[in-house]
Amino acid sequence: MRGFSLRPLPLKLALKIDVDTYRGTREGVPRLVEMLKKHGAGATFLFSLGPDHTGRAITRVLRPGFLGKVGRTSVLSHYGLRTLLYGTLLPGPDIGRRCAPILRGVRDAGFEVGIHAWDHVKWQDGVGGADEPWTDFQMALARRRFIDVFGEEPRVHGAAGWQMNVHAWRRTQRYGFDYCSDCRGTHAFLPVHHAEIVACPQLPTTLPTLDELIGLDGVTEATVADALLERTRAPCDHVFTLHAELEGMKLAPAFERLLEGWKEQGYELVAMRDLLAGLVPASLPLHVVDDGEIRGRSGTLAVQGPGFLARQTP
Repeated sequence: MRGFSLRPLPLKLALKIDVDTYRGTREGVPRLVEMLKKHGAGATFLFSLGPDHTGRAITRVLRPGFLGKVGRTSVLSHYGLRTLLYGTLLPGPDIGRRCAPILRGVRDAGFEVGIHAWDHVKWQDGVGGADEPWTDFQMALARRRFIDVFGEEPRVHGAAGWQMNVHAWRRTQRYGFDYCSDCRGTHAFLPVHHAEIVACPQLPTTLPTLDELIGLDGVTEATVADALLERTRAPCDHVFTLHAELEGMKLAPAFERLLEGWKEQGYELVAMRDLLAGLVPASLPLHVVDDGEIRGRSGTLAVQGPGFLARQTP
């Protein structure tokens, strides 16, 4: 069964907004806030809080499928030349420091806020092979900056690029997050990594992202919203991940079509915390988490794997 378990109407579709870049924070986030207000939709904004080093992502050129994805999704047109030079020919602007009023404005507008990463590119490209000190340092930097900006502890974490390692899984529990959204999957669960239970609920992304769909099976920017709406006709709760740099900018018309279409399908558009409110963490099923592939995305990422027939309370 796709998505979260069947439930009485209204169905809930949680909007998870990953904010990766300085430009996305300055331009995409305010546009998304206005669009969400217009449609009466909730959302969870997960912020990159340190330097924007997007230009360093050029190292991904060696990953299987990366060049194909770049060709399909017009990275330059979505991100802009200046952003693609940050961290190489141009210094990377400190997002959390320079955009703090925008970040607080999102929270003050009633939206849930949380951590995406300190340095988005550094996490996405480095965490897979990182040791415990590196992982802890990166997560601690993001946590401290979040507290500096918002004056409170972060309650949710959503890993950049859905990239995790054993140390990051452990820290989602140790840092006391209410829940996290660090992987792809089908329904809420408690993760088990290398036979170790992590007592922090995961609300995985259940739907493909727009950039994963565009260019596959004849899907274009003009038709991508309808292609995704076809996938949400079945009555299940879902988590959809969008990006401030995409749906908040060039793909804004497609995202507005999604908002309209989901309301027509009977979904209540909410923040992820609203999905969590209807769950009992101690009764969530246990599922393995491991690295796997997602069609339309290069490389591997954290995915929800098999469950256990009998679970034990951690």
